[in-house]
Amino acid sequence: MSGRGARRPMALGLVVLTAAGLLTLAGPAGSAEAAASSCAGRKVRTLAFTGGAVHVHRSGRRVCAVTVRGKGGKKGRTWMMVSLRARGGAAVRHQGSARRQTLPVTVHAGRRPVLIKAAIGSMHYTSRWIRV
Repeated sequence: MSGRGARRPMALGLVVLTAAGLLTLAGPAGSAEAAASSCAGRKVRTLAFTGGAVHVHRSGRRVCAVTVRGKGGKKGRTWMMVSLRARGGAAVRHQGSARRQTLPVTVHAGRRPVLIKAAIGSMHYTSRWIRV
């Protein structure tokens, strides 16, 4: 009985360490979904264009957008931009040099449609007025 009692805590410890290691390796930090997780709420649209995509999230009456670079193309930092405008309101914009994604921009849209603009390097994207 003393042998079996000593093995249980060691086996439990091994299971906990293995699970922690797997969570560290397979966690969201390396995935494309984690790149867009800087916006609150649920993802409602992904607007793809040459060079990347714009992930659009909604949380209540707020809409958030972030431009994410595609896997292809050159490595390193490149110029990126994302702009979000609710109809009747001012545009909120973020631009700058980044490796993977822009910072998120958020507007209070309520039930109004939004206009989204994005750019990665020389590739530009402009949506139509969309309801999210």
